[in-house]
Amino acid sequence: MAEDGVVGSADFPAKRPREEEENCVSSAAAAMETETAKDPDCVSGVIPGWFSEISPMWPGEAHSLKIEKILFQGKSDYQNVMVFQSSTYGKVLVLDGVIQLTERDECAYQEMITHLPLCSIPNPKKVLVIGGGDGGVLREVARHSSVEQIDICEIDKMVVDVSKQFFPRVAIGYEDPRVTLNVGDGVAFLRAVPAGTYDAIIVDSSDPIGPAQELFEKPFFQSVANALRPGGVVCTQAESIWLHMHIIEDIVSNCHQIFKGSVNYAWTTVPTYPSGVIGFMLCSTEGPPVDFKHPVNPIAENDGSKDPLKFYNSEIHTAAFCLPSFAKKVIESMAK
Repeated sequence: MAEDGVVGSADFPAKRPREEEENCVSSAAAAMETETAKDPDCVSGVIPGWFSEISPMWPGEAHSLKIEKILFQGKSDYQNVMVFQSSTYGKVLVLDGVIQLTERDECAYQEMITHLPLCSIPNPKKVLVIGGGDGGVLREVARHSSVEQIDICEIDKMVVDVSKQFFPRVAIGYEDPRVTLNVGDGVAFLRAVPAGTYDAIIVDSSDPIGPAQELFEKPFFQSVANALRPGGVVCTQAESIWLHMHIIEDIVSNCHQIFKGSVNYAWTTVPTYPSGVIGFMLCSTEGPPVDFKHPVNPIAENDGSKDPLKFYNSEIHTAAFCLPSFAKKVIESMAK
């Protein structure tokens, strides 16, 4: 993407850097505090040469990947950033000790968070991405030929730069001429957006700890609703049904109060995310009705791009809204 398509961080106020919380830093995150790359054997204090993701967001469990080589370690104004080569999932991007993506399974997340909303409305033209600095959502939005404008607001420029360097097949989304990168706070960006600007907003956020917590609260969802046209849609990362039903309850409750169109929860499988599944909250504003469960804007599995779709199809789109009984009971109760 051309440099003149980048808006500097001064345009939108940045949040305070994340403060390390007690018991919240994995062994890998602690290793990132040093300025020079450590030997992989020092990353995990339990099993030498392995990365283990440990967090109070999923107490009592950890998922581990074997490290072949640490490729990058740095500390931005907001978080620790690490990239390592794993034995089985390709290169891995880690922020503050939490896996954001791996080359092997990123398609299951990027394709679903993008095409669930965009395939549910006819001819989306203006799309906003909040977060998603790795560029994967941009890559997927760009598959839709009807889209004329793709804006992204990412607070951490280091994530963008590291992704372009180490994950070019993901960050290729930045090369699309329809993309404009805004470096700054997504909450402040949304407040400045004129009402009814976007057809779709995709919120690719991290977990609700530190700066990302605002992206799960009622005022943020209100700003999203204001920025959408009538019948516009939002899709936001909405945690795991196995680990975070208490968080999901709050998200569903807030969305039912704010969005007067459709409110639905969907999920997908991502092996390297805690519990192996991740959810999405899909909502529409009052206006033309949106039936998220039955896509009206199909996308070809081979759309002519360099990387054909690997995960998403129309069948899995509909299936994503089928919930296990325990989750269905809780989510449906919030709609009453």
